[in-house]
Amino acid sequence: MLTRLAFGIFLTYGSWRERTKYLAFSALPDTETMAAGTSLPDPAGEFDRNVPRICGVCGDRATGFHFNAMTCEGCKGFFRRSMKRKAMFTCPFNGDCKITKDNRRHCQACRLKRCVDIGMMKEFILTDEEVQRKREMILKRKEEEALKESLKPKLSEEQQKVIDVLLEAHRKTYDPTYADFTKFRPPVRSSPSNRGAARSSSLLTQDLSSEDSTDLFGSDAFSTFPESVEPQMFSNLVLSEENDETSSMNIDFSHLSMLPHLADLVSYSIQKVIGFAKMIPGFRDLAAEDQIVLLKSSAIEVIMLRSNQSFTLEDMTWTCGSNDFKYRISDVTQAGHSMDLLEPLVKFQVGLKKLNLHEEEHVLLMAICILSPDRPGVQDTSLVESLQDRLSEILQTYIRCRHPPPGSRLLYAKMIQKLADLRSLNEEHSKQYRCLSFQPEHSMQLTPLVLEVFGNEIS
Repeated sequence: MLTRLAFGIFLTYGSWRERTKYLAFSALPDTETMAAGTSLPDPAGEFDRNVPRICGVCGDRATGFHFNAMTCEGCKGFFRRSMKRKAMFTCPFNGDCKITKDNRRHCQACRLKRCVDIGMMKEFILTDEEVQRKREMILKRKEEEALKESLKPKLSEEQQKVIDVLLEAHRKTYDPTYADFTKFRPPVRSSPSNRGAARSSSLLTQDLSSEDSTDLFGSDAFSTFPESVEPQMFSNLVLSEENDETSSMNIDFSHLSMLPHLADLVSYSIQKVIGFAKMIPGFRDLAAEDQIVLLKSSAIEVIMLRSNQSFTLEDMTWTCGSNDFKYRISDVTQAGHSMDLLEPLVKFQVGLKKLNLHEEEHVLLMAICILSPDRPGVQDTSLVESLQDRLSEILQTYIRCRHPPPGSRLLYAKMIQKLADLRSLNEEHSKQYRCLSFQPEHSMQLTPLVLEVFGNEIS
């Protein structure tokens, strides 16, 4: 009954075969066997992929819809051969044989009848010419895909190695748990009567001097430097307990209550930036003087880039673990900075966050920021420029290869614009820092490292 009804529809519209062939050609299978069988895909995903599919003819494992019915490969081939040969089979029994996987070869008549009963239709079978055309189309499609793949930009092994090195450098110098923040002089928010802060003010010195400072800023900070030309900047960067202890006893918490804590945070961040820079491929090939210039001039910019990892769009804060280390704009104003810096800084953080950078893109941007040949005081600009160009090329290739659209649209240009924004933020930070450092009661709360990096102008 169903077969006759389907055939009646075919006669009525007169285009069933043409539409069938169109469907078969538009959903080309991947193999020659499937091409010959003109298998159709599972319509609309009606079946659970985890549920075994059973051939409607013999009960064997089905491989998909073939000629309008769910069947196995064996019954698919049997039906195709029978229809193409216009075979006429006779049942040697009563015409009602039960077809199973084991006996399906015993009675071809009942097997073919079963094929028709479950909805298999000869109109879905392609001619030999159509099968050949279909195979040619499949081959052409594969060749086009292969050509497209060959033309697609790829990261070279060397470029991937640079990315891997930068990722490792970042992970070694950025602790997402922010556990070290407990070593800083504690944050004091708008409470001048908080006397407990003074008693813990020397924690940074005791902890960092024994760990990070010696490693990053001691005599072995730059192992490539000859002893006779060890840069003065780094020889003065070891945070001695005695000096810091003395300054901590004279901190006046009645003004800029967050300054001691944020000064320690910035000092700690500078150490990590230097640690990251030392691992950038090619950075240590630069002259000692150029390394110092690049680090001094880019430190605050890279700190702003790194802080985006802890910036949250929901409440516009930098969240670094517990509520004690959740920093709002008001906290930074209590460290001596005005909205002339903070308003564009927050705008910068929001814009950078919305770019949804991959970690690979983030570390490349930081390295490009550090290796800027136009920093005042750089001597070997050509070498610095070649190192930056190499990183820029890797970043562009990475975006083309690994960052899917629409996020990749104009992404490189947007990232470079962020570097320009950082220059403006850097200038404003320097201006506000100078105003702060000129006041002895506040400058004494800064760490030696902050004074060293931000205190000397590069001419």
